[in-house]
Amino acid sequence: MPILAKVGTGLGDQAAVTAARTPTAASLRVSHRAVVRRVLALADALAGAAAVTAGLVLVDPDGRASGQLPYALATIPVLLVLLKVYGLYDRDAKRISFSTVDDVPGIFHAVLLWVLALWAVLKLPDGDKLVLVEAVAVLVLGLVSVFFLRAATRRLVRRLAAPERVVVVGGGTEAALLVRKIHAHPEYAVDVVGHVARGNGGRALPGGVPCLGTLGDLRDVYREQGAERVIMAVPELDGSGLTDLVREANEDQVKVTVVPDVVDVLGPSTELDDVEGMTMLGISPPRLSASSRALKRTLDVVVSAAGILLLAPLLPFVALAIKLDSPGPVFFAHERLGRDGRRFRLFKLRTMVLDAEAQSAALREQSSHRAWLLLERDPRVTRVGRFLRRTSLDELPQLWNVLRGEMSLVGPRPMPPDVDRHITGWGRRRLELTPGLTGLWQVLGRTAIPFEEMIKLDYVYVTNWSLWGDVRLLLRTAFVVFSRRGAN
Repeated sequence: MPILAKVGTGLGDQAAVTAARTPTAASLRVSHRAVVRRVLALADALAGAAAVTAGLVLVDPDGRASGQLPYALATIPVLLVLLKVYGLYDRDAKRISFSTVDDVPGIFHAVLLWVLALWAVLKLPDGDKLVLVEAVAVLVLGLVSVFFLRAATRRLVRRLAAPERVVVVGGGTEAALLVRKIHAHPEYAVDVVGHVARGNGGRALPGGVPCLGTLGDLRDVYREQGAERVIMAVPELDGSGLTDLVREANEDQVKVTVVPDVVDVLGPSTELDDVEGMTMLGISPPRLSASSRALKRTLDVVVSAAGILLLAPLLPFVALAIKLDSPGPVFFAHERLGRDGRRFRLFKLRTMVLDAEAQSAALREQSSHRAWLLLERDPRVTRVGRFLRRTSLDELPQLWNVLRGEMSLVGPRPMPPDVDRHITGWGRRRLELTPGLTGLWQVLGRTAIPFEEMIKLDYVYVTNWSLWGDVRLLLRTAFVVFSRRGAN
């Protein structure tokens, strides 16, 4: 329990007001996210300076770079202001899960406007204006340098700065699930120091997160622990009780994250709305329009065709390695369920021994889930097969399935018929979209995520589809493949 005693009435009330206005350990402590906000601005300034210097000097058709460069460098503050306007310095403080990939739309708009401002500035001195080839060079270099320097900055700060200290409000199923998810993602840079329960006798949450008191002790707890964020995971808490807790935390400069009661139907496309100050959540109908399907299919055809052409020279070497390692065919085909329950044959590079299917029944008892065969170390996987799985190269033949329209680049995981029968209720909505080569499940942890959670992620994807969401997942998939996270 907290050491600080509760303040009484009378003079004690005045002491409480004074304490609320006194800076807490959390407000004085420089956290991971506070460091990110400062260092990102420096990284963006360096990226902008590098972009204009390289763009003007490398192109320099008439040797004008020396005269242009001082004026161009003077526009760097414009870039920083635009990035601030697009919220790219404040997002890290508001969110727990964030990635530089999420910044891409804002980076594009900010850099594009900055290049236009650069063109206007360079037009002033002696008419020495920016030519098209210089503008394109600065734009491309600016996009690349800002993105990669931001990604490197976040990675560096995550290694060097202290993680954000968090107190979870709640001790039930939702709080336990939340803590498990946070612990599964060290890249969030979050340290859950404890939780407060709704009533007395709260138990520790997964990972040994201790119970430090009840709801009434919350203010004392986050002050003692130097917590910088409070996460509300108490669905049964009424509106007035939640409002009081949020107001107290805001007074102490402690950030608040709320897990809404309707979390299972929410997703990235949910929009905040308000009617005379009353906050509401707008949730789109879970249906793709004809134009959305056309855009998604266009992306599938272009990327899968390009991928097949680029990777075709690699296939003979991989095929030879598979044949030398174990007898059997190079490709493995398996029946899966596609959109609206239509069956198709999914292609992969063979990663198991020839009689793998015959051995599956004997291994079923060792599976960590009743719905599918999931083993910590599958004895049927060959030596080359382990390498192919760790690098996700075994999935490459599915580009052919994508090109044929049986699969999509991004979508719900395609299930075998015997596994699909375990999915009931709202989980059946996953069949409304074409199954994908990658998706939320693959990006967020693959086999580290339980089967039931995977079905929930598929539902969130189906009900919140957007073209940018697909592009974002494709970019994040590349990082996951390189890190080999969750591969089995």
